[in-house]
Amino acid sequence: MAWRIRSGASGTRDTILSSDPGLSRLHQAVSAAVAMTGAMAVEYGFGTALGEDAQGVLVTIMLGTVTAMMGSMALGGIPAATQVWTAAGFPVALGTGLVLGILAGGSTSLMLAVFVAVMFAAVYIRRFGPAFFFYGFMVWMGYFFAAFLHPTLAQLPLQLAAVAVSTAWVLLLSLTALRTNTRRTLRRVRGAFDARARAVARAAADLLVLDAPDPARLARARRALHGRQLRLAETALMIEGWSGRPGALPGGWTGPALRRRVLDLQLAVEALATAADSLAVADGPLRAEAVRIARAVAAGDLATVERLAVPLLDPSALVPRPVGTRGPAAHGADGQWAAHQLAAAALEYADLFRQGEAPPATDRHPREYTPAVQLAMGNLPGSAAIAGGVAARGHRWNALARMRLTTRQAIQVAVAGGLAILVGREINEQRYYWAVIATFVAFTGTATRSETTLKAVNRVAGTLVGLGAGIGLVHLTAGHTYTALAVIILAMSCGFYLVRISYALMIFFVTIMVSQLYSILDEFSPGLLVLRLEETAAGAAIGILVGLLVLPTSTRDTVHSARTTFFSAVSALLDGAAGRLDGSAPAADLDAMARAIDHQVRGLALVAGPLTRPLIWGNDPRLTRHRLTLYAAVSRRCRALALAPRRTADPQAMAGFAGAARSLAAAAAHLADRPALTAAPHREVEQHLRDAEYALLARRPERPAPLPLPPVSLPLLQLTQLLRELAAVRPLSGAKHRRTPEPKLRLLAGSADVPAAAERTADAAPAGAPAPSGARVRAHAADPAAPQDRTDRVPR
Repeated sequence: MAWRIRSGASGTRDTILSSDPGLSRLHQAVSAAVAMTGAMAVEYGFGTALGEDAQGVLVTIMLGTVTAMMGSMALGGIPAATQVWTAAGFPVALGTGLVLGILAGGSTSLMLAVFVAVMFAAVYIRRFGPAFFFYGFMVWMGYFFAAFLHPTLAQLPLQLAAVAVSTAWVLLLSLTALRTNTRRTLRRVRGAFDARARAVARAAADLLVLDAPDPARLARARRALHGRQLRLAETALMIEGWSGRPGALPGGWTGPALRRRVLDLQLAVEALATAADSLAVADGPLRAEAVRIARAVAAGDLATVERLAVPLLDPSALVPRPVGTRGPAAHGADGQWAAHQLAAAALEYADLFRQGEAPPATDRHPREYTPAVQLAMGNLPGSAAIAGGVAARGHRWNALARMRLTTRQAIQVAVAGGLAILVGREINEQRYYWAVIATFVAFTGTATRSETTLKAVNRVAGTLVGLGAGIGLVHLTAGHTYTALAVIILAMSCGFYLVRISYALMIFFVTIMVSQLYSILDEFSPGLLVLRLEETAAGAAIGILVGLLVLPTSTRDTVHSARTTFFSAVSALLDGAAGRLDGSAPAADLDAMARAIDHQVRGLALVAGPLTRPLIWGNDPRLTRHRLTLYAAVSRRCRALALAPRRTADPQAMAGFAGAARSLAAAAAHLADRPALTAAPHREVEQHLRDAEYALLARRPERPAPLPLPPVSLPLLQLTQLLRELAAVRPLSGAKHRRTPEPKLRLLAGSADVPAAAERTADAAPAGAPAPSGARVRAHAADPAAPQDRTDRVPR
């Protein structure tokens, strides 16, 4: 099992592991390099064996290399059977483009008109699945080759043969040397989860060693801690996706068991982070002990974790907290309650690792397992999966605006491509295709007009910076063909490796590749790269204008759609939790529902990304970041609620909270039905939230108890106030120069605080953390305190 800890794991090693979960980016880069290098050699031998002249061999190599490059991407991360039938379509797609280009080549006007039609078709067929995304690219590339190389029909069989040879080569690689081993990949992703969990502990230790009077450093450390938690949640979703692949699960494990183990680990790590956040504002010697515990977790030293944590869990050493206290006072002047919670969380984390090879018990049959997230080519899905059902602006009067996203983007590409041809030919009649490429790619992998704008700008920026690097490297490789080819392969590999991190970096390396290619063809000049920059800038500007004016998909509309889906998922989980609490629907799979909410939060953050930057008129980036943090907090509370029913030995005590859960479910459903935000919570939402508060208030003890209420009450209290915060849009308090808003969400400090928490106003939110579940924790932790969770601390 991958849940083994290696003692003394370094931060550098964890950084390497966590930077590329599953090594998927590295696999894609290596696959592209091997496929292109091999295709060059195979096609050179193929063309030479057929007695082709130098020009014919060059064309054969170029076609084969392009096929191998795109094929390595198309065949990566999919089952072997799917790889075979996907690869079978490569010659058909490229051949279609070649035939159209040859037939239209006799007339410039016809060739340009068909070029626009091909661009429309290449985008339109994306609706039929991931394979057709690449087929569209190949049709477009085939036409591009035919339009500018001017082959004849007599040469077509040889070119199709070259494509078939390269297809066979890349398929052979994908089935053998470059085959994706699902079990090994899942093991690597779990290793990345492990590394990112230690990174959270490391960030918690960094936060605790800071001096509290320095608010700027404290804010930066909190943002870093929150960012590490988001990366941990993303890796958990990748585990969810890969666990559904055939043969991925280790022996003896089922999908539900792995999901539950990851949820338990994630909850323990986040409890540790929450405790560290609260302890950071406390004084006293326990901060030093907490730092040592957090660093032991970060180093994977389980023995030290147990040795340091157990003494802090002695309930006799805890000073009772006054009823209704909040903030540092609620956790003791020396932070004893926060330190107690941190120790409990660290010990539970160690207990989970001690279980190691033994999968947890679940109530779901293995054949019923369905992952909450479906991967796309081995990666988490992009924004197009979220924006697919969002209508374009103007849909009330424009029937075209109600078409599917792929159809609208096909129309956008056709309009932008036609304009790019006209403008590009005005700049240069031979090189206008650079402008066309810029417009075509601007609508690839994007869904909203903001994403299209950002991608177009990044393409220009990458071309501009790559221009200088390309000129410099050409002078070093001039006259050395094999060295130039090596630079081309290396540049493309680096581009593939970095494309998911920065599209501008990808284009930087593409510009270097183009420079080397023109050097080999003896056509290179600095003026040629400058011309490429001009054409690219013109094409990008056209793409931006078309994306903004022609059937635009609004970023705000897409965010509202994602928000609706998110609240629907929250409502479903709360309804399922209520059924589990009172026994009316005991079969609800709360673990799967919690993961579905995590997936919705990631999608919401993905489409709202442009709104977190000062790029859109009338938008407040700070408010958007604040609300995204609240959504992430809701997902954490939902995970805690999903695990709470199995973390108490008193089912009767839990049944009384079903009413509160149903009231919160009704509030979330109301928010899903009404995506428009208002200045204050809607009356019906407020009534549901008050009903939940009253239900929780009715379950309070008559006097402060030494033990906490059942852990199910704590996430319900938290969700009550989080939903109230998200039910309305309120301006953030403080001056504009303030880096982070004042916290509005306060966590419950124990069972004695329930009456006061339920009677607070909307601006003072009750919350808390569920009790630890590990056996060792249950033996030593009498009251897992819930320290302040700075849900408004937003990573920048």
